[in-house]
Amino acid sequence: MKIILGQRLKELREEFGLTQKEIAEKFNINAVTYLHYEKNQREPPLSLLADFAIFFDVTTDYLLGIQS
Repeated sequence: MKIILGQRLKELREEFGLTQKEIAEKFNINAVTYLHYEKNQREPPLSLLADFAIFFDVTTDYLLGIQS
């Protein structure tokens, strides 16, 4: 499932016209940390996953690839 998470984060970020740095600043995380999420090298904590879902107006199930 985490492979889909990185892809979904990247797609949504690009749809919103934001850079990785802008997303990192928005969520008060290091830009390299966010890069690791998009590249599926790390998984965000559940609270951050929920924050991503709220910001992008999608469900956590969508981010995780459970729902299309």
